[in-house]
This record gives sequence, C-alpha cells and structure tokens, in this order.
Amino acid sequence: MRPEAVEAMLPFMTEVFANPSGSHRFARQARKSIDEARDVIAEAIGCKPGEIVFTGCGTESDNTAITGVIRRSPGVAVCSATEHHAVLHCVEHANGVVVRTNHLGTIDLEALQAALSPEVTSVSVMAVNNETGVITDLVAVSKLVRRYAPQAMLHTDAVQAACWLDLRTIWPLVDTMALSAHKFGGPKGVGILVVREGKFFEPIVLGGGQERDRRSGTHNVGGIVAAAEALRITDIERSSEVARIGALRDKLFAGLLAIEGAHRTIPAETSVPGVVHVCLQGIESESLLYLLDEADVCASAASACASGAMEPSHVLAAMGLTPDLTMGALRLSLGHTTTVEDIDRAIVAITDAVTRIRAVQNRRSL
Repeated sequence: MRPEAVEAMLPFMTEVFANPSGSHRFARQARKSIDEARDVIAEAIGCKPGEIVFTGCGTESDNTAITGVIRRSPGVAVCSATEHHAVLHCVEHANGVVVRTNHLGTIDLEALQAALSPEVTSVSVMAVNNETGVITDLVAVSKLVRRYAPQAMLHTDAVQAACWLDLRTIWPLVDTMALSAHKFGGPKGVGILVVREGKFFEPIVLGGGQERDRRSGTHNVGGIVAAAEALRITDIERSSEVARIGALRDKLFAGLLAIEGAHRTIPAETSVPGVVHVCLQGIESESLLYLLDEADVCASAASACASGAMEPSHVLAAMGLTPDLTMGALRLSLGHTTTVEDIDRAIVAITDAVTRIRAVQNRRSL
C-alpha cells in the first residue's frame, strides 16, 4: 500500500468506527467520508460520482457486470479468450461465446464482429491483460459493439490499467469498468465498478440496499477512503511513473534477453511498463520460481490468482505459443516501489537460476 493510503485508512480502524448506514451523527460522519471518496475517484476516472459502485474486489465487479447484466437482460455473453477468469468463467457459465485472440493476445476484431448480433447483451474485453500487459484497442472494440450489438453492455476489466493508462480515455468507450484498489497502492478487498448512468443490471449481492441497491453490504469505509487516496496519487504521478518504470522495464528486459533461449512475449509498444513477460525455452517454470523464491525474488508463471496451481496459462495458449515456450513462462511486476537496485538484483537472480537449472539438465543428459 502507498503510505498515504495507509495514513488515510488508519482513523477508520480506531476512532471513526461507525456504520455509514446508520442514522446517528457518527454514522453520518462515516457516510460523508464515503461520499468524499466517491468524488475523488470520479475525478480520476472522468465519471459521475453516482456512477461508482463499491464492491469487495475486482472479481466481484467483473461478476456483477456480466452475470448481473445477463440476469436482467437474458441474451448472449461474449468475451475474449485471454480474459481474467473472473470474466471468462462468468461467460462460460452463461454458455456464452469466447472469441479467439491474435498472436499478441488481444481480441481478434474480425472474430469479434462475427460473434456480435442483436441477441448479444454482454460483451467484456479487458483493457490491459493481467499476465502479459498487452493493451487492447478499446476504440476499435467499442465501435464494433455499438454497431453490431447495439443492445449490449460493453464491460472492461481495467484492473491492470489504472497505474499506466489515463482512465478518462477508457471510460467514454464502455458502459461498465472494473478496478481493484490493491493494484494501484490501495488495500486488498476493495473493488470499484463504474456503471454508466442509465445502464442497469440485476445485483448479485442482496440485503441492505447499499450503493443504491446495486451492491448490498456494510461499507468498508477505511478501505474505500484508502482506495480513493491511492487512486488520487496514482493519477497525479502516472505520467512520471510511466516514464520511470518504462526505463526500468527496458533495463530488465535487456538483462533477461541476454539469457540464452529467452523470448520476449509482447513488444514494448503494445504493452504497459508494469508487466515484464518472457518465456525461457527449455526451462520449467516451477523449478525457476522455486530458485527465485529462495533468492527473495517474487515472480509468477501466470496471473497471481492461478500461479499457485502451476497450471498452463490459458492466455499463452490462446496466443498460440508452443509448449516448449509456455513451460518456461516468467511474469514479473514493476510498480511504484520498484528501484534500479531491484532490477539489478532480479537480473542476477534469474540468470543464476537458469544457469543452475541448465547445469542440472546437462548432467542428467550425460
């Protein structure tokens, strides 16, 4: 978490403890803090404060935007093959259509057009892929959806976008957008779903009627306030951080691509600077991650939600990468805490780990 977000959150863990749904003055104080946080977030997104729905995480936001729409307006749900499972599983559960992607992992526009029809009521295409960092051309996607599926609600999972792309450029293109606070220095357990005014869905969490009956449940006041502060600072620092992290990303790639058999998955010009993804030919990710963990370098083979299972990446499979490359997938994340020293240390640790693995492989082959 950003220190400023922690500082903003602390009072709500102690003296400002009231339930914002209450009627007494302490409840009103908590509710006022939520309203102010909503204003701050709306400014960073370019939406109206009333278009913001606070949820428990990005996954809940995605589920609400897809399942909630299908329940209210039964029809066909569509998404790309490289979506986060929070989207992909919802569409599959609704017996929807999963559209193929190109070699970069972004949705194939011709295939998307073929999948669209007046019967489609939900389309979900992520702004930035959570595994590879590739950026989707949402302008092109939006034009196709508006023309060929005019009744559809267009949703984007923008969880990986907030640190790198101006959300004000994304919001005019879609009807709903999901964010997750911990991706931009806020606390875990706070999600944001932005819903365009005049667009509706069936809520998937019922009960107290909070968030204008769109998402019931007692508000996480401290988390919401911290999320707003984290997003405010992220928005202010985005341009300078993109430049700084971009330089670190290039340095890291230069070091990794010096390793024999290393392949860059996505070109720099089509991806955000915060995700570094390579495939190391002939190296098993499980062995590599074990050695990196021993060296205190945190990495994954796929998204953080799936990395513990060590299953093949559905994203890389959709991109058409061969098994000898996908078995050595390595994903590294950079952010506001990353330093030059971190990059240098990672290059040394990864190079050393690959050398050790190949030495063992060579001994076994003798």
